[in-house]
Amino acid sequence: MSAADNKKLVQEIFAIAGDPDPAVRDRSLFMASLADDATWTVTGQYSWSRTFTGKPSIMNDLHGHVRSRLVERSRTIAHRIIADGDVVVVVAKGNNLTRAGERYDNDYCLVFRFDGGKIREVREYCDSVLTERALGAFPASQSRAAG
Repeated sequence: MSAADNKKLVQEIFAIAGDPDPAVRDRSLFMASLADDATWTVTGQYSWSRTFTGKPSIMNDLHGHVRSRLVERSRTIAHRIIADGDVVVVVAKGNNLTRAGERYDNDYCLVFRFDGGKIREVREYCDSVLTERALGAFPASQSRAAG
């Protein structure tokens, strides 16, 4: 796939997954685009920092835990998408509310690397202090399983 194709796919993923209407919101394109052995690295030096390896770990251990902490209408909105070769960079902003009623509107820089039309790697950069304040420390029970 070309850089333009990769960018278009990421635009579609964010448009569908971040739709303002929760009834329309759908993560299936993201899941279908994620390589089975993909990695998602949460950068930094805090409790969430680790590499989640494989689609089940990304979808269940990382995204599942985040979704368990947020109300259903939560979403992340892409504001800028830049593509170069097999890399697509997304600047995004959360529009989220925790189940405890606290705003969790993190700023993100997500770096996607594609291989053979699939997302092979994601590196997430965000405000780690906000993540731990709003969502809490990442559960120790999931720390070892996630890698």
